[in-house]
Amino acid sequence: MLDFESVLKRFTGAVEANDGAALGALFAEDGVYHDYIYGAFTGRAEIGRMLNSHFWGDATNFRWQMLDPVCDGRVGYARYYFSFTSTMPAYSGNQVLLEGTSIFHFDPDGLIRSYRETANGSAAMVQLGVKPDLMHSKSVKWARELRGRSDAASHVTGRTALDGDG
Repeated sequence: MLDFESVLKRFTGAVEANDGAALGALFAEDGVYHDYIYGAFTGRAEIGRMLNSHFWGDATNFRWQMLDPVCDGRVGYARYYFSFTSTMPAYSGNQVLLEGTSIFHFDPDGLIRSYRETANGSAAMVQLGVKPDLMHSKSVKWARELRGRSDAASHVTGRTALDGDG
């Protein structure tokens, strides 16, 4: 039986400690971490590199608190608070607090096959101090990605402002 709360503790602990090997070890060999900022990373080594180079390359003081976890052994969800302090030169020292939802898909051995999250990216960008034009281009990217997902296809039936004429 999958102990989801234990997975969550190990997952968040690895992120907070910048332990890429420990984070990668939670995933299947070909597991995918879909980060809403940095994109998709496949395989244990790439997931570990993402943590070490991207997360910890751009920020410090990570805190990740998982709340209200539910899991049926195949899919798990948890609401979260995630905070960090930016080390990016343009935003250095700015602290960000996010609320989101983590979505885990597990293989039969209890390893993470896929991790995805939902979060309010515009709230993060405002806290960082991102300029409105960059916020807009990132939001367009996220909207296109969402509308391009195969499991959302039945919802994508009409024209949007993304089509360039509205």
